[in-house]
Amino acid sequence: MGKDSSIRTLLRKALENLRLRTSRPDALIQLAILATLAGLMTGLVIISFRLLIEAAQKSFLPYGDPENYEGLPLHLRILLPIAGALLIAILYKLLARKDTSVGVSHVMERLSYHQGYLGIRNLALQYLGAAMTIISGQSLGREGPAIHLGAATSSLIGQQLGLPNNTIRTLVACGTAAAIGASFNTPLAGVIFALEVVMMEYSLASFLPVILSAVSATAVTRAVFGTEVVFSVPNFQLTNLLELPYVMFLGVITGIAAFVFIYLTRLSALAGKKLPIWLKFTIAGSITGLLAIVAPQIMGIGYDTVNYTLVNNIGLSLLLIIFAAKLIATACSIGLGLPAGLIGPTFVIGASLGGILGILAQPIFPELSSSPGMYALIGMAAMMGATLQAPLAALTAVFELTSNPNIILPGMLAIVTAQLTASQLFGQRSIYRMLMQLKGLDYRHEPMVQALRRVGVANVMNRNIHRSAKIIDHEKAEELVKQNKEWIVIEEDQPIAILPTSDLSNYLEDKNEEKVTEINLMEIPAKRLQVSCIDLRATADSAREHFIQEGVEALCISSTIGPDIIRVYGVLTKDKFKSSYDI
Repeated sequence: MGKDSSIRTLLRKALENLRLRTSRPDALIQLAILATLAGLMTGLVIISFRLLIEAAQKSFLPYGDPENYEGLPLHLRILLPIAGALLIAILYKLLARKDTSVGVSHVMERLSYHQGYLGIRNLALQYLGAAMTIISGQSLGREGPAIHLGAATSSLIGQQLGLPNNTIRTLVACGTAAAIGASFNTPLAGVIFALEVVMMEYSLASFLPVILSAVSATAVTRAVFGTEVVFSVPNFQLTNLLELPYVMFLGVITGIAAFVFIYLTRLSALAGKKLPIWLKFTIAGSITGLLAIVAPQIMGIGYDTVNYTLVNNIGLSLLLIIFAAKLIATACSIGLGLPAGLIGPTFVIGASLGGILGILAQPIFPELSSSPGMYALIGMAAMMGATLQAPLAALTAVFELTSNPNIILPGMLAIVTAQLTASQLFGQRSIYRMLMQLKGLDYRHEPMVQALRRVGVANVMNRNIHRSAKIIDHEKAEELVKQNKEWIVIEEDQPIAILPTSDLSNYLEDKNEEKVTEINLMEIPAKRLQVSCIDLRATADSAREHFIQEGVEALCISSTIGPDIIRVYGVLTKDKFKSSYDI
């Protein structure tokens, strides 16, 4: 029994040291271990998610092909998305409470407003809802849900360990990168996406753990699914640099398409805002089912359609139909709230549009034009970049997905042109930020706030303190002074003020001859600071907000370790905080 107790004590102390250590932005060893754990766990979750979807698809799609929605009879192409949407609505009714948010925008919301805390209920809702969405042939992908699953898995690890909020935020970025790497087999794109789209910052403290997480998750999934790239394409390249103006034209057209896509998504979201969830989902499923009559290729993830486009196996007329139908179906599905992702669909839309322009270029520039597949590849990168407002993530993703370095030069040009067209010509923001704005939220990423969020409040607190009751005797007061602590935390049931130990020392010297038997620390002459308590896990940014909202002069950094038992670890004065961060 004694041995078990000592082990528990050691574990508790080790965990406490971990919490205090990871409040620092330079705790790279600890963060590396946590990131690897987060990557491995995320990899396992993504494997189970993908296996579930593919097993279900193989069980009813013709020839056991998980992409072969085109082989379904006409009536099933119509009814399957509608029936699936109704089942998803039932799932939401059973699982969801007030908050039905899922996906990348939900992760960004939790990072911006809730310190990266994601819950198990929304994780289950995303896992099951997205699986049902994709299996039922909705015009959506699995990468967005995977990001939520990875971020939530990693966040829950941090929550279970009681880690500080700055560490949980880093773990959310780790889970995001791990999910992208595991889903696409693109670890580098996962890292760039996590930092460019979700965290919106690049720093050494987050960069190294995120890399480790992406690598470990990708290694796990490669052990199960192999190392083959998602899209098998020839070694495309531009035949002539004189094609670059046409590549810019492709970027402009893709930027317009991205604007239309985001605008339709916004209209759909506004139209469905007051509708009951079962009706919203049924409308979304019906739109996909009806469009699938003429373009069954829009159903499901659509990677087979992308591959066919890249090798020029789809004609101009069908590409036009697929482009229009996929854009409309995906925008309506996302806007009406179906729980799946849009990264995969942007590849289908971009590949179709690029393929169209590639085919049209051949008779116009017979001596200059490259293969239409090359333009399809460029279109994929440009559409993703313009829709997500993430140029580097898009370029890296397409490069890793195809292992074709020739995409880099024209891809960069098309992505920049597309993004400038969407953002500057049409004033369009990232689709994820647009979805947050519709809920009255915004994604705050001011440089000062980002810097403060990287630091735990435990890292900036003053631990040179002593706790004391409000009323003490002369002997206790002399003991406090002898311990040479900087601050005395005055407590009743909880901290009510702090005073400098030097002030108590001065008081004792003045009253030395009187030998006062009882001393009230709230009444002696001293510079007492009114305090409020803040959790040990909070970030420096939370401390800043606390000072503003509570109007106090100091914070007691504390943690609840039992019923009505508060442990104070240190204090942080407002003056010290301002001088440390020059605010």
